[in-house]
Amino acid sequence: MSHEIDLAQSYIDSPEKQKRLYKRTLIIVSISQIFGGAGLAAGITVGALLAQEMMGTDAFAGLPAALFTLGSALAAFFVGRLSQRYGRRIGLTTGFLVGGLGAIGVVIAAIISNIFLLFISLFVYGAGTATNLQTRYAGTDLAHKNQRATAVSIAMVFTTFGAFAGPNLVDVMGDFAVSINIPALAGAFILSGTAFLIAGLIIFLLLRPDPFLIVKRMNGYHQQQGRSIEEEEQVQNKRGITVGAIIMVLSQMVMLAIMTMTPVHMEHHGHGLSAIGLVIGVHIGSMYLPSLITGVLVDKFGRTIMAIASGIILLLSGIIAAFAPGESMIYLVIALSLLGIGWNFGLISGTALIVDSTESSTRAKTQGTVDVFIALAGASGGALSGMVVAGSSYTVLSLAGGFLSLILIPVVLWTGIRKR
Repeated sequence: MSHEIDLAQSYIDSPEKQKRLYKRTLIIVSISQIFGGAGLAAGITVGALLAQEMMGTDAFAGLPAALFTLGSALAAFFVGRLSQRYGRRIGLTTGFLVGGLGAIGVVIAAIISNIFLLFISLFVYGAGTATNLQTRYAGTDLAHKNQRATAVSIAMVFTTFGAFAGPNLVDVMGDFAVSINIPALAGAFILSGTAFLIAGLIIFLLLRPDPFLIVKRMNGYHQQQGRSIEEEEQVQNKRGITVGAIIMVLSQMVMLAIMTMTPVHMEHHGHGLSAIGLVIGVHIGSMYLPSLITGVLVDKFGRTIMAIASGIILLLSGIIAAFAPGESMIYLVIALSLLGIGWNFGLISGTALIVDSTESSTRAKTQGTVDVFIALAGASGGALSGMVVAGSSYTVLSLAGGFLSLILIPVVLWTGIRKR
């Protein structure tokens, strides 16, 4: 305990050490995000197809996305609380390891053709999804106020490498799976499990000292010096948390609903796994690759402007997806790219608002709670997407998602959140 106090004091006394730890944390988080992104993307690409193959119907093709997003909701809650009490290192490591075990369970379920085990494993796999998303917060712990969106974006940029590679390795992993007598679609989850376990190992071994624990002790020291937060600022903080959560919840719901059913829509129009993997890979790349520029824009022009831009871009995506010919790869790539960019704008602007509006004494717990609602929104979008398509069409689903995203505009304008 004495050593930890001395360590924290050394950072309190040295802004230069704080800066070095901030940069080191970003590097470690970014490396782990490469593997986390691969684990997330590979499973998303074939989850709906695996369920469709095992159940023999499209009506429940959105169920895998619903299950692993419900699992991610529960995991977000516990990862947030673990991180609040024991630091980012313990919370994130636990989440990645549990997600890796879930991916292994999916592989076993495919081998023995057990639907019940598939559903349970997809639920557990969601822990990796939640943890991959919560890792973005770790980079902001030591960031200055005008660096927070940029810090989030740097971590997300590195997710791009894994997120793009994951779907494009689906065919390769499928061939590997078949070579060892495992169903081809389960090959993606072999990759997911391995990637999540490696991401957890990187966090566990390298995220020392824990940036969140350092910040907690630094803030405790400042409070002892008589610094406090005014009641008026606390009211503004509650508003910021609410608005940030709404922005991310709507972005997640729209994005996941359209993305979940795109592979099934493409399969119905004669596209193979490699084409599906390419479209989803470009989509997930678009979710993360613009992040570095997005973070700078959010820090420079404000959270409100970028949240409004998110709603407009998501609307355009929905319209293009709805009216694009099913045989056209070009239109689907454009629609899914815009879907990723709109989600990116919403997530980074919303995340920055959440970090702006919380203190270290409750930050990780609040972040985890907000991510629960994001995951539940994704679960709703994933579950309903298959039913909407089965009852009507992919066109109706895309248009509904696009117009739902417009709610972002009156929300941010009504609340009066100003650019910083």
